[in-house]
Amino acid sequence: MEKIRIITDSASDIDYENEKNLDIKILPFQVALGDKSYTSRVDFDNDGFYELMAQYDEIPKTSQITPFEFQELYLEEAKAGYTDIILVLINSHGSATYGNSLMAKDLFFEEHPEYEGKLNIYNIDGKGYSALYGEPVVNAARMIKEGSAAADIAAYLKESIDTRRIYFGMYTLRYAGKSGRIPSAAAFVGDRLNLKPIMKISDNEITTGAKVRGESKLIPKIVDMCLADMKPGTPYEVIYGSDTHAKEEIEAMMREKVGYGPAGYYQIGAAIAANAGPKTVGLCFDLKDACQ
Repeated sequence: MEKIRIITDSASDIDYENEKNLDIKILPFQVALGDKSYTSRVDFDNDGFYELMAQYDEIPKTSQITPFEFQELYLEEAKAGYTDIILVLINSHGSATYGNSLMAKDLFFEEHPEYEGKLNIYNIDGKGYSALYGEPVVNAARMIKEGSAAADIAAYLKESIDTRRIYFGMYTLRYAGKSGRIPSAAAFVGDRLNLKPIMKISDNEITTGAKVRGESKLIPKIVDMCLADMKPGTPYEVIYGSDTHAKEEIEAMMREKVGYGPAGYYQIGAAIAANAGPKTVGLCFDLKDACQ
């Protein structure tokens, strides 16, 4: 009989309630700020991290999860009696974490051949951030409780992640400019002109989907872009940061447009806030079949 373990990282932004109730193991990222190092989700919650960011005039730096840490993880779960480990990890184009999990898998079986044929490890690229793979992980955890097979769950995750997209807006370009996500000069000019970019995340890519001038136009534009690309009648998730009013505004607008509320809420943690800033808002959704 299969004993399945679902594992993700803290960039999935899965809330503590789902983490606990659905038995999802969430690997934290290390965050350096000032002269101190912190562990996300351990040393602070999201609001605590936003407060720390406000205290420093610098960009927090996050560290990848190492091959050694993954090897230790595989051994720990194997000893606990799991027959199948399913890992869904942060965008492989933005972090070496996913690649490290693959390297560790090969090293693990070299060092522990006794688990060959007894332990299956599924490594899945999240191809994005936050709800883009966080919500599929939540659904996968429910599938485990319902008795689905590991291979079927892994297949669902790969298919689901491939058909999802995020549009999110940044209220300031300060963090994106300093982190290198966009050129510093462009960030400076954008802030001077009060331009607010709307970023598109899907299939391992982060690109600028649109720009609006002024905060008041940001949420209506995100909603319009979502509705243009979203598969009708399907669930969507709200992504937000330190500004809960933005969360409420975008939810209300979506309810008015589609007639139903979000399937989940994803407050950005350290991995995303360090690059986009704490004040962001967005939507994650399933794409239309023909949408590019």
